[in-house]
Amino acid sequence: MRNLNVPCFGWKKNKGCAVNRFPFFKLFPVILSVLLVWLLCYILTITDVLPNDKDSYGYDARTDLKNQIIADSKWFRFPYPGQWGMPTVSAAGVLGMLAGALSTAIESVGDYYACARLAGAPPPPTHAINRGICMEGIGCILAGLWGTGNGSTSYSSDIGSIGITKVGSRMVWIVFAIISMLLGCFGKLGAVFVTIPDPVIGGIFITLFGLVVAVGISNLQFVDLNSTRNLFITGSAIILGLSVPKWMKTNPGVIDTGIPDLNQVITVLMGTGMFVGGLIAFILDNTIPGTPEERGITKWRRSFGAQDNNGDDADDDSEAVRREVMRCYDFPFGNNAIYKNASYTKFIPVCPTFRGFGRGRLHRKKADLVEASSEHIRMPVHGRNDYAEVVNKEIGVQIDE
Repeated sequence: MRNLNVPCFGWKKNKGCAVNRFPFFKLFPVILSVLLVWLLCYILTITDVLPNDKDSYGYDARTDLKNQIIADSKWFRFPYPGQWGMPTVSAAGVLGMLAGALSTAIESVGDYYACARLAGAPPPPTHAINRGICMEGIGCILAGLWGTGNGSTSYSSDIGSIGITKVGSRMVWIVFAIISMLLGCFGKLGAVFVTIPDPVIGGIFITLFGLVVAVGISNLQFVDLNSTRNLFITGSAIILGLSVPKWMKTNPGVIDTGIPDLNQVITVLMGTGMFVGGLIAFILDNTIPGTPEERGITKWRRSFGAQDNNGDDADDDSEAVRREVMRCYDFPFGNNAIYKNASYTKFIPVCPTFRGFGRGRLHRKKADLVEASSEHIRMPVHGRNDYAEVVNKEIGVQIDE
């Protein structure tokens, strides 16, 4: 049915009323699956096909198990800061949340790469990753002020939905965010979604998270999987990433350093599979000797038009293409001012002009900075001239005006 387009009536200024073909089944497979199975569970519930005994098989698929939540929810409720009282700060709470924030930040970096791969975008640059982690931190601060009891982080299932629907437009997610905020204000509308049976949610998670896992594994295409070194690192990271959190869960209190706050931090980190697996892979990959070709660095750089290990620029055509494609990670507005004031914005980690804090990073990336400012940034003529003077002064490269 993915190739079946649904006829829809529309109106255009030049053509008037017309029938358009809309790929409904291709764009909304997840939503349609949830709605159809949800409706089926509702029919089976009202006809008493599903058992009423909570110990019986199929009881969790009933749609009337959480009706009390809908009854208790208010029609309209506007959240505001401090509604549960003033936030309190304690050393134990800060250290515990710090461990959780660190583990989710590491997970989010993997989510960013998976999202870019599913959306057909290049790997996110440093400033884009910094911007994502920064916004998650701001979201956690707002969550603490509003008293939601949870932080903000990237959600892997949403990335899986991008791979299934093939829709990666940022405008779609902006609209989704607005709808989510409205549902948060209209309590009964939001509570309706709570009635979705847990087996339905579990089935969707199998598909979405499975796709995310497959995308992560596909990154191994750049490394030499015939190498015993790489097989050992991959296998060790996967096994320990799965077994250590399980062992921590079955052995509570096994971490005892004599400092309760430190115990909590270590327990949270060791209970996060992605952190454990990533840490093991990072340590082994950087301590066990291996050539750049064996580690996949050469293929990774070649695939995305990056620079080689000596800092030499890639060929002009591939570098120009890479610069043009990387513009998708610029800010939606204000880029002219950012590049015009690159002598200052280059020290801001979330700006596209950020090249790191090392002195050698700016020199190695000067070609990128020149090309981005002179060719791929749509800047007024006077702005480009001013920025040319900045670049000439900062990195000693002449920009043709």
